[in-house]
Amino acid sequence: MTLNLSHFTAAVVFAVFASIVFGITQRNSPLEQVKYGLYCFALFVGGVLVAGWAMALIRR
Repeated sequence: MTLNLSHFTAAVVFAVFASIVFGITQRNSPLEQVKYGLYCFALFVGGVLVAGWAMALIRR
């Protein structure tokens, strides 16, 4: 079985797992963990999108 992930999909999968770990390890209450995990996920995906656009503009 082979997984064929695009770069974006791989980055989103990484963002999901990293955000879960960050939420659990950086906050105490379950509600704070979820909020911080979602915040980190948004920053990861946003960073990937911004970096992608920046690389596309540099390439031109």
